Amino acid sequence: MALVEVRNLVKAFPLGESVFGTPLKGEVRAVDDITLSIEAGETLGVVGESGSGKSTLGRLILRLIEPTSGSVLFQGKDLLTASGSQLRHFRRDMQIIFQDPFGSLDPRFRVEDVIAEPLIIHERLSQPARQERVRELLRAVGLEESAMKRFPHEFSGGQRQRIGIARALALRPKFIVADEPVSALDVSVGAQIVNLLAQLQREFGLTYLFISHSMPVVRYLATRIAVMRRGKVVELGPADQITEHPEHPYTQSLISATPEIRA
Repeated sequence: MALVEVRNLVKAFPLGESVFGTPLKGEVRAVDDITLSIEAGETLGVVGESGSGKSTLGRLILRLIEPTSGSVLFQGKDLLTASGSQLRHFRRDMQIIFQDPFGSLDPRFRVEDVIAEPLIIHERLSQPARQERVRELLRAVGLEESAMKRFPHEFSGGQRQRIGIARALALRPKFIVADEPVSALDVSVGAQIVNLLAQLQREFGLTYLFISHSMPVVRYLATRIAVMRRGKVVELGPADQITEHPEHPYTQSLISATPEIRA
C-alpha cells in the first residue's frame, strides 16, 4: 500500500469579477484531475514552471486548502473526510517545509519556541524534555545549541531554512511536503540544504513530496518525477527515465532549458 494516494484531485478557483464589478463566468483549475501515489521512503519530485499548480497540489495533500473534488489517502485513510480530532492526528505524520525561510518563522519567537511549538500542541512533555528534543533537532540540522535563545532575524537564509526543517521534524513525521525549499537561497546554500534533506531522509526514514521549478535539483533528490503544466501531470515516471528520455514536449523544453542536467 502506498503511503499517500491522490485520486482525481481537483482545485478550481472562480474567475472573480470584471473591471466593472460583475462576476465572471467560469473557473480556473489550479489542480486538474490529478491521480498519483507516493511510496513510503521515496521522494516524488514535482517540477514545473510558476503557476503550474505544484504548490497547490502540496497544500491540498496536507489539507491546508480544501479541494473542489477528489480524495487524498494517507496510509489508506481518507484525509479529506477526517474530523477535527482525526485531522489533528494526521498532522503529526504530515508536515511541510515552506519556500520562504523567514516568512514561515514567527519573528517574535526565539528559535527554541519556534521548534517547540508543535511539541506543546501535540505532546505532553516537560519543559526539560522539550528543550532536550529541541537540542537534538538543532544538532540534526547542523546548528549549534546556542541558536535556541536567538531570534530568526539573527540568522542567514540557509540557517533559517534549517530551523524550519527542524520544526518540521519535531513530531517525527512520516511524510514531508518540501515546497520549493531552496528557491529563495543562493545556489551553494541551496545545495547544502538539498544534501541535508537527503541525509535526514536516510536517518529518519522520511518520505518527501519535493516541489521545485528546477529540473536538476529534482533529479538529484527524487526517486520519481511528476511534471506539471497548467494544473495537470503531463508526465510521470522514474527520475532517470524522465530526465534522459522525456516523452512530453513540455518536459523536453524544461530539460533543454537546463542543458547541464545531461553532464
